[in-house]
Amino acid sequence: MYTALRLQRKLKQRLRSGEAEIVVVAPEPYMTYQPFLPEAAAGSISPRHVVVPLRRVLPHCTIVIGEAESIDHTKRTATVTTLASGEDGTGALEIPYDELVLAPGSVSRTLPVPGLADHGVGFKTIEEAIGLRNHVIEQMDIASATRDPAVRDAALTFVFVGGGYAGVEALAELEDMARYTSRYYHNIKAEDLKWILVEATGRILPEVGESLGRYAVRELRGRNIDVRLDTRLDSCEDRVAVLSDGSRFPTRTLVWTAGVKPAPLLAATGLPLDERGRLVCTAKLTVQGTEHAWSAGDAAAVPDLTATETGRTTAPNAQHAVRQAKVLADNVVAALDGAPLTEYRHNYAGSVASLGLHKGVAHIYGRRLKGYPAWLIHRMYHLSRVPTFNRKARVLAEWTLAGLFKREIVSLGSLEHPRAEFELAAGRRPRPDGDDCQ
Repeated sequence: MYTALRLQRKLKQRLRSGEAEIVVVAPEPYMTYQPFLPEAAAGSISPRHVVVPLRRVLPHCTIVIGEAESIDHTKRTATVTTLASGEDGTGALEIPYDELVLAPGSVSRTLPVPGLADHGVGFKTIEEAIGLRNHVIEQMDIASATRDPAVRDAALTFVFVGGGYAGVEALAELEDMARYTSRYYHNIKAEDLKWILVEATGRILPEVGESLGRYAVRELRGRNIDVRLDTRLDSCEDRVAVLSDGSRFPTRTLVWTAGVKPAPLLAATGLPLDERGRLVCTAKLTVQGTEHAWSAGDAAAVPDLTATETGRTTAPNAQHAVRQAKVLADNVVAALDGAPLTEYRHNYAGSVASLGLHKGVAHIYGRRLKGYPAWLIHRMYHLSRVPTFNRKARVLAEWTLAGLFKREIVSLGSLEHPRAEFELAAGRRPRPDGDDCQ
């Protein structure tokens, strides 16, 4: 989206004259600003303000909502399945192109842990974030109403696997929200909730440095969050989380944030991939050894020209992706005009992470901050990076209102099954799989 946004500005005259066309293929009609997912899960930001509608911000682009099944770069065509493909019987679209920008990002990297596919949930999409918020509050409702101590204990036990940004921020924000929510239950206290963070290595938040990582562990443990380092999830069958240290936790909530992998689409492109499945790129963001193909973000292995070690590539994070998009768009225009291309070279700004309301850690330009100053910098940084003035204003307004009024503690889990009530009224039992929109 960032690449297309810059391209439509740089190619404005050519787009108007019909000399150029920008086609954006995406599975959803919006881009998710993922750093705001934890705050959306905690209710600090409305879900609609975490996503950016493509048709609104890319009015001069052709938007195709669908999934690219394969790419034949020899013929320069992309095979795309749209929402209408199964309805009209015409099959997939063949979209021709002159220049190809591949930026499908990454997907959750799962492991063959018994029971994970049945009981786990990820934290990469707005649907997962809001679904998890509804689920946490729903578990508190179950715990408040049940007469079975075992059911109550499992409902109030929340296990998060993965100590990176996604896992730590999601756990910290949701724990903050649930602790606040518990004051409205007559038979649930904050200390009744059991939060467990499982990390396979000896530290969390490696991006912010070792000392701030240790501080984050102390901060979380000070809130009665059980942080298990050098520990793996061995099984979660029958809703029981079994850890490598022998611990067993009956739980109805298991959140998996233990890493990501490149989007599967890349394997169907025939383009060169590295050992991790990412596109092998040059510093100019072209696909190595391939003309008219470009990439950036999580899907691209881009050489880090600022690193002292040879062969090192840029980290798969938003800081690089947004900056690479700008250089990529400029290089596409330069290639069309026959001008020289620019190499992507970055100055490391630092890393920030939220640990809940008014708590955070930050490593900015060599300076280490923690607590309220770090949390404030975290908010300011991401507010500056979220695209469009419209979104910036809405997010800022919501933060201001959240500071003046109490948190919202409503679960809207019924949104996931919109036809259930109507089916009951019509004398039908809602389908147990929840697939009531077909």
